[in-house]
Amino acid sequence: MLALFTLALGGFGIGTTEFATMGILPLAAADLVPGYAADPAVGIAQAGHLITAYALGVVVGAPTVAALAARMSQRTLVLLLVAAFTVANLASGLMPSFELTVAARFVAAIPHGAYFGVASLLAARIMGPGRQGAGVALALSGLTIANVIGVPLGTWLGQVAGWRWTYAAVAVIFAVTLLLAWLVLPRVQGDPTRSAAKELLAFRNPRLWLMIAVACIGFGGFFAVYSYAAELVTRAALLPESAIAWLLATIGVGMTIGNVIGGWAADRSLRRTIVAGFSGFLVVLVLFALLASNPVALFALAFFVGLTSSVLIPTIQARIIGIAGDAELLGAATNHAAFNVGNALGAALGGAVIAGGLGYLAPAWVGAAMAGIGFALALWSIASDRRGAPDTASVPVVATVAGPTTAGIRIVER
Repeated sequence: MLALFTLALGGFGIGTTEFATMGILPLAAADLVPGYAADPAVGIAQAGHLITAYALGVVVGAPTVAALAARMSQRTLVLLLVAAFTVANLASGLMPSFELTVAARFVAAIPHGAYFGVASLLAARIMGPGRQGAGVALALSGLTIANVIGVPLGTWLGQVAGWRWTYAAVAVIFAVTLLLAWLVLPRVQGDPTRSAAKELLAFRNPRLWLMIAVACIGFGGFFAVYSYAAELVTRAALLPESAIAWLLATIGVGMTIGNVIGGWAADRSLRRTIVAGFSGFLVVLVLFALLASNPVALFALAFFVGLTSSVLIPTIQARIIGIAGDAELLGAATNHAAFNVGNALGAALGGAVIAGGLGYLAPAWVGAAMAGIGFALALWSIASDRRGAPDTASVPVVATVAGPTTAGIRIVER
């Protein structure tokens, strides 16, 4: 169980560093963006490049690291990735200019997708056959719990001590994760038969690209809203700045519950979970666009935005892993690259409509449009399945043999 906790703690650090940026965005903008005081809307839109840079770093890093690390021991890969997170997040809090901070956020994101990919595969193997969806959800649990605890605390820390301390605190989380990973993760051998070229062959499958598009566009609807949570609180609902952390925590509670539901449901029916998840997500975003200027509606609908979007995360990841076949690490990592394309698109398009004078609720309409397109692509993907294709998450090879074990299972590489 300590190994599973360690994997989740790494995800907690990643969720905090990725999403706390939204909560401290006005603070960073005021400190780094010239002219912010004269035109806050334009300044916030420019500061949104911090979010976009992180998202693009995930997009570049996820398939690149996954392909290059195809032969590597999964334990060694986790250690290297967590060490990189520690250094890059410390750098994010130390850079003196906006441009250098953007560059640091890009570098900090490079290990993101590969970490969640390898953590998902390790957790699924440890949990055993028939539990891949639950394993993916467990690996992602740190990410969702970060939105309940890490992101609000990171936002609060940024408000009372300065936004740079938020990234310094995240670096400490990763340093602790690195120590635990060194001590408790199972020692597994790499697979010398794999190579970057073999991993990249998975991209020849058009079904994989279709599901990547689902994650890129459909999940971007969440980030169109979440990226500007601080502005929704203070400028749309006219609440005090102290309410930002509470809104982020509310979204985080919804995400945590949705992640559990999504993992459970994915092990029963991927297709039905995708359809139900997108249907609920689309409806909630439309209601958000219409009603979120009311403080009570803002919090209630923010909870359901978090819940319905997170039902989709382990479901889409399990489906992408299954489609990727033997290149399961690449598939798992690419899923997070796809989500962060959605992050970049959502943040950029949401910032554009705000800068265009359409108001702080306008990003929710952008999100609804993106979710609708993603839903249509998901239905296309489901319709393209071969007759008799599995409708539940598949599990990597696991063997119970004598030797060093974790949770009673020794990991055997393909």
